[in-house]
Amino acid sequence: MLLSKAIRKDRVFLLTNDEYKVSQKETSDYLNFILRRKNHEPLSYIIKKKEFWSLGFNVNHNVLIPRPETETIVEQVVRRFKGKGSLNILDIGTGSGCILLSILKELKNSYGTGIDKSFKALTIAKKNSRKLNLLQRAKFIHCDVDNFNFGNYDVIVSNPPYICSHRINYLSEDIKGFEPRMALDGGSSGLETISKVIIKAKKLLKTRGYLFIEIGNGQYHMVSDML
Repeated sequence: MLLSKAIRKDRVFLLTNDEYKVSQKETSDYLNFILRRKNHEPLSYIIKKKEFWSLGFNVNHNVLIPRPETETIVEQVVRRFKGKGSLNILDIGTGSGCILLSILKELKNSYGTGIDKSFKALTIAKKNSRKLNLLQRAKFIHCDVDNFNFGNYDVIVSNPPYICSHRINYLSEDIKGFEPRMALDGGSSGLETISKVIIKAKKLLKTRGYLFIEIGNGQYHMVSDML
Protein backbone atom coordinates (compact mmCIF):
# COMPACT_ATOMS: atom_id res chain seq x y z
CA MET A 1 0.00 0.00 0.00
CA LEU A 2 2.85 2.38 0.74
CA LEU A 3 4.45 1.68 -2.62
CA SER A 4 1.10 2.22 -4.33
CA LYS A 5 0.84 5.56 -2.59
CA ALA A 6 4.39 6.53 -3.56
CA ILE A 7 3.97 5.80 -7.27
CA ARG A 8 0.29 6.83 -7.35
CA LYS A 9 -0.81 3.54 -8.88
CA ASP A 10 -3.13 0.87 -7.53
CA ARG A 11 -2.06 -2.58 -6.38
CA VAL A 12 -3.30 -4.21 -9.58
CA PHE A 13 -0.84 -2.05 -11.53
CA LEU A 14 1.98 -3.17 -9.24
CA LEU A 15 1.12 -6.84 -9.70
CA THR A 16 0.86 -6.61 -13.47
CA ASN A 17 3.78 -4.28 -14.23
CA ASP A 18 6.83 -5.82 -12.61
CA GLU A 19 9.15 -3.98 -15.01
CA TYR A 20 7.91 -0.52 -13.97
CA LYS A 21 10.83 1.84 -13.34
CA VAL A 22 10.46 3.73 -10.06
CA SER A 23 11.61 7.35 -10.27
CA GLN A 24 13.96 9.00 -7.80
CA LYS A 25 11.10 11.02 -6.31
CA GLU A 26 8.93 7.93 -5.98
CA THR A 27 11.76 6.12 -4.24
CA SER A 28 12.24 9.06 -1.88
CA ASP A 29 8.52 9.21 -1.11
CA TYR A 30 8.41 5.47 -0.49
CA LEU A 31 11.33 5.57 1.94
CA ASN A 32 9.71 8.52 3.72
CA PHE A 33 6.46 6.59 4.10
CA ILE A 34 8.35 3.61 5.53
CA LEU A 35 10.09 5.87 8.04
CA ARG A 36 6.78 7.39 9.11
CA ARG A 37 5.29 3.94 9.62
CA LYS A 38 8.39 2.83 11.53
CA ASN A 39 7.75 5.78 13.86
CA HIS A 40 4.26 4.36 14.56
CA GLU A 41 2.25 6.72 12.37
CA PRO A 42 -0.94 4.87 11.38
CA LEU A 43 -1.04 3.59 7.83
CA SER A 44 -4.37 5.33 7.24
CA TYR A 45 -2.82 8.73 7.93
CA ILE A 46 0.07 8.03 5.59
CA ILE A 47 -2.11 6.97 2.67
CA LYS A 48 -4.86 9.42 3.73
CA LYS A 49 -7.73 7.00 3.44
CA LYS A 50 -9.59 4.29 5.34
CA GLU A 51 -12.29 1.85 4.32
CA PHE A 52 -15.46 1.85 6.43
CA TRP A 53 -18.73 0.08 5.62
CA SER A 54 -17.11 -0.90 2.29
CA LEU A 55 -16.74 2.78 1.39
CA GLY A 56 -13.53 4.74 0.98
CA PHE A 57 -13.12 7.70 3.35
CA ASN A 58 -10.52 10.43 3.34
CA VAL A 59 -8.78 10.84 6.71
CA ASN A 60 -5.98 12.89 8.19
CA HIS A 61 -4.60 13.76 11.63
CA ASN A 62 -7.64 15.93 12.38
CA VAL A 63 -10.06 13.00 12.53
CA LEU A 64 -10.24 9.69 14.34
CA ILE A 65 -9.49 6.75 12.08
CA PRO A 66 -12.77 4.85 11.50
CA ARG A 67 -12.86 1.52 13.34
CA PRO A 68 -14.57 -1.69 12.21
CA GLU A 69 -16.45 -1.91 15.52
CA THR A 70 -18.11 1.44 14.85
CA GLU A 71 -19.82 -0.14 11.84
CA THR A 72 -22.15 -1.70 14.44
CA ILE A 73 -23.93 1.66 14.72
CA VAL A 74 -24.49 1.78 10.97
CA GLU A 75 -25.62 -1.85 10.95
CA GLN A 76 -28.19 -1.30 13.72
CA VAL A 77 -29.63 1.87 12.18
CA VAL A 78 -29.92 0.30 8.74
CA ARG A 79 -31.44 -2.90 10.11
CA ARG A 80 -34.11 -1.00 12.00
CA PHE A 81 -35.02 1.67 9.47
CA LYS A 82 -34.28 0.48 5.93
CA GLY A 83 -37.44 0.68 3.84
CA LYS A 84 -39.34 2.66 6.49
CA GLY A 85 -39.39 6.14 4.96
CA SER A 86 -37.42 9.33 5.34
CA LEU A 87 -35.44 10.05 8.50
CA ASN A 88 -33.81 13.18 9.86
CA ILE A 89 -30.50 12.07 11.41
CA LEU A 90 -28.02 13.91 13.64
CA ASP A 91 -24.41 12.78 14.10
CA ILE A 92 -22.77 14.33 17.18
CA GLY A 93 -18.99 14.54 16.86
CA THR A 94 -19.07 13.52 13.21
CA GLY A 95 -15.30 13.56 12.59
CA SER A 96 -14.72 12.15 9.10
CA GLY A 97 -18.48 11.77 8.67
CA CYS A 98 -18.11 8.00 8.29
CA ILE A 99 -21.12 7.03 10.43
CA LEU A 100 -23.59 9.54 9.02
CA LEU A 101 -22.52 9.19 5.40
CA SER A 102 -22.54 5.39 5.54
CA ILE A 103 -26.09 5.46 6.89
CA LEU A 104 -27.21 7.90 4.20
CA LYS A 105 -25.77 5.67 1.48
CA GLU A 106 -28.07 2.91 2.75
CA LEU A 107 -31.16 4.98 3.59
CA LYS A 108 -31.68 6.70 0.24
CA ASN A 109 -34.56 8.97 1.29
CA SER A 110 -33.03 10.22 4.54
CA TYR A 111 -31.17 13.41 5.41
CA GLY A 112 -28.52 14.12 7.99
CA THR A 113 -26.61 16.75 9.91
CA GLY A 114 -23.15 16.23 11.33
CA ILE A 115 -21.74 18.52 14.01
CA ASP A 116 -18.20 18.77 15.32
CA LYS A 117 -16.24 21.30 17.35
CA SER A 118 -13.24 20.81 15.07
CA PHE A 119 -13.45 22.94 11.94
CA LYS A 120 -10.63 20.93 10.38
CA ALA A 121 -12.53 17.69 10.94
CA LEU A 122 -15.55 19.15 9.17
CA THR A 123 -13.39 19.95 6.17
CA ILE A 124 -12.69 16.23 5.86
CA ALA A 125 -16.36 15.31 6.42
CA LYS A 126 -17.46 17.68 3.65
CA LYS A 127 -14.82 16.25 1.33
CA ASN A 128 -16.14 12.75 2.02
CA SER A 129 -19.71 13.91 1.45
CA ARG A 130 -18.73 15.25 -1.95
CA LYS A 131 -16.81 12.07 -2.79
CA LEU A 132 -19.85 9.92 -1.95
CA ASN A 133 -22.30 12.19 -3.82
CA LEU A 134 -24.19 13.09 -0.65
CA LEU A 135 -23.91 16.89 -0.69
CA GLN A 136 -27.66 17.22 -1.26
CA ARG A 137 -28.56 15.10 1.77
CA ALA A 138 -25.82 15.81 4.30
CA LYS A 139 -24.84 19.08 5.91
CA PHE A 140 -22.13 19.79 8.45
CA ILE A 141 -22.10 22.44 11.16
CA HIS A 142 -19.19 23.73 13.23
CA CYS A 143 -20.59 23.49 16.76
CA ASP A 144 -20.06 21.54 19.96
CA VAL A 145 -22.74 19.44 21.58
CA ASP A 146 -23.41 21.97 24.36
CA ASN A 147 -24.34 24.78 21.98
CA PHE A 148 -26.25 22.87 19.32
CA ASN A 149 -30.01 23.34 19.69
CA PHE A 150 -31.34 23.14 16.15
CA GLY A 151 -33.90 20.71 14.78
CA ASN A 152 -35.75 17.58 15.83
CA TYR A 153 -34.43 14.20 14.84
CA ASP A 154 -35.69 10.68 14.29
CA VAL A 155 -32.24 9.26 14.98
CA ILE A 156 -29.15 10.56 16.76
CA VAL A 157 -25.85 8.72 16.37
CA SER A 158 -22.55 9.38 18.08
CA ASN A 159 -19.12 7.91 18.67
CA PRO A 160 -18.00 10.29 21.42
CA PRO A 161 -14.67 10.24 23.25
CA TYR A 162 -15.07 7.69 26.06
CA ILE A 163 -11.57 6.85 27.27
CA CYS A 164 -10.71 8.00 30.81
CA SER A 165 -8.10 10.78 30.77
CA HIS A 166 -5.68 8.84 32.95
CA ARG A 167 -5.77 5.89 30.54
CA ILE A 168 -4.75 7.83 27.43
CA ASN A 169 -1.05 7.30 28.14
CA TYR A 170 -1.59 3.53 28.19
CA LEU A 171 -2.85 3.47 24.62
CA SER A 172 -0.59 2.24 21.83
CA GLU A 173 1.77 4.80 20.36
CA ASP A 174 0.01 4.85 17.00
CA ILE A 175 -3.17 6.00 18.77
CA LYS A 176 -1.98 8.33 21.53
CA GLY A 177 0.80 9.83 19.44
CA PHE A 178 -1.19 10.61 16.31
CA GLU A 179 -4.97 10.58 16.68
CA PRO A 180 -6.68 13.76 17.96
CA ARG A 181 -6.90 13.68 21.74
CA MET A 182 -10.25 15.45 21.70
CA ALA A 183 -11.69 12.44 19.88
CA LEU A 184 -10.36 10.03 22.53
CA ASP A 185 -10.42 11.75 25.92
CA GLY A 186 -13.74 11.36 27.73
CA GLY A 187 -12.64 13.14 30.90
CA SER A 188 -11.79 11.68 34.29
CA SER A 189 -14.60 9.10 34.20
CA GLY A 190 -14.73 8.65 30.43
CA LEU A 191 -18.37 9.74 30.57
CA GLU A 192 -18.05 13.50 30.20
CA THR A 193 -19.07 13.74 26.55
CA ILE A 194 -21.35 10.71 26.69
CA SER A 195 -23.49 12.42 29.34
CA LYS A 196 -23.68 15.57 27.20
CA VAL A 197 -24.79 13.56 24.19
CA ILE A 198 -27.52 11.84 26.20
CA ILE A 199 -28.78 15.13 27.64
CA LYS A 200 -28.85 16.68 24.18
CA ALA A 201 -30.58 13.64 22.69
CA LYS A 202 -33.41 13.97 25.21
CA LYS A 203 -33.98 17.52 23.96
CA LEU A 204 -33.60 16.99 20.22
CA LEU A 205 -35.07 13.54 19.57
CA LYS A 206 -38.63 13.30 18.34
CA THR A 207 -41.11 11.25 20.33
CA ARG A 208 -40.16 7.61 19.77
CA GLY A 209 -36.79 8.72 18.40
CA TYR A 210 -33.65 6.60 18.79
CA LEU A 211 -30.15 7.24 20.11
CA PHE A 212 -27.31 4.99 18.92
CA ILE A 213 -24.08 5.64 20.79
CA GLU A 214 -20.73 3.86 21.03
CA ILE A 215 -19.37 3.43 24.56
CA GLY A 216 -16.35 1.79 26.14
CA ASN A 217 -15.92 -1.52 27.92
CA GLY A 218 -17.33 -1.43 31.44
CA GLN A 219 -19.51 1.63 30.82
CA TYR A 220 -22.80 -0.08 30.01
CA HIS A 221 -24.44 0.10 33.43
CA MET A 222 -23.34 3.68 34.11
CA VAL A 223 -24.61 4.82 30.72
CA SER A 224 -27.87 2.89 31.17
CA ASP A 225 -28.48 4.81 34.38
CA MET A 226 -28.26 8.08 32.44
CA LEU A 227 -30.95 7.11 29.94
